[in-house]
Amino acid sequence: MTRRATLYVLAALASGVLAAVLPPVIATVVETSYPVPLVVGRGLTAVAVAFAVAGGYHLVTSVALSSSMDRPRRHRVESVLRLVALVVAAIGVLGVVTDRWVPALVSLGVAGVAVSLALQQPLLSLLGWVYVMTKQPFQVGDRVRIDESKGDVIDVDYLVTTLWEINGELVSSNQPSGRHITVPNSVVLTSHVVNFSREEFPFVWNELPVQVSYETDLAFTQELLRETAEAHLGETMHREVARFREQLAETPVELEVQDRPSVNIAQKESWVELRVRYLVNPKRAQRTRNELYERVLERLAEHPERVSFPVSRNR
Repeated sequence: MTRRATLYVLAALASGVLAAVLPPVIATVVETSYPVPLVVGRGLTAVAVAFAVAGGYHLVTSVALSSSMDRPRRHRVESVLRLVALVVAAIGVLGVVTDRWVPALVSLGVAGVAVSLALQQPLLSLLGWVYVMTKQPFQVGDRVRIDESKGDVIDVDYLVTTLWEINGELVSSNQPSGRHITVPNSVVLTSHVVNFSREEFPFVWNELPVQVSYETDLAFTQELLRETAEAHLGETMHREVARFREQLAETPVELEVQDRPSVNIAQKESWVELRVRYLVNPKRAQRTRNELYERVLERLAEHPERVSFPVSRNR
């Protein structure tokens, strides 16, 4: 039993003892028409129930949340257990205060209907939280885009999801801006959710455009770009594409996937754009792009007789 759970259990026992001892003492000392002993007794009993539920919650979480559990799953289990504890505590306290368990449950149901009519948006957000916990379109640590907001998920509460913003108005190139975005969970039910780093396959395809002139030896340059990307990313990309193919085989989708970097050609107004296509973790996309671009420029600069760049006035 954890220290916190022990403290809550001791507090529950103390409150229970006081609930049994104080009312008779008060009844003999205080003479009033108001049921002071009854109110004190039920109040202390309700406090004891709340402390007992809190102790049980911390005890269960200490057992259920093992140290080997990853952070997303730990967050999900802890959120569900916390909600269950809150519901149990509410029913228990209401039952003690009213001294009628069945009517308490009925009253809670009636109150729930009234609250649902008045608080539709928060309840939709709570339903969105249930959807996120069960279907798991994303979890803590994923990089996602929800509606028009993009960032890394740092918390999924009962009503809102908090993102660490990526891009935004302050920065670009998939880098953190430092701002937090709070998205109501109800948005998940009505908008597109794009997950860039899902646990099953936390990679995306990216492209690095390289502009060259029409006088460039395109076949040579394509091969040079492919070799450079292969040397920088090849083994990792080959391994992760093998994982992707295994997942793809479990679906009815037929798709040809290359396990090595490739180079595509796009014709522009006065230059040719060679696009190096490769696989990368989205959280390391900008750093990988910078490193790859530096290597590409170094390799191209070694062959000025076969590779030329468009002049500035044509771009």
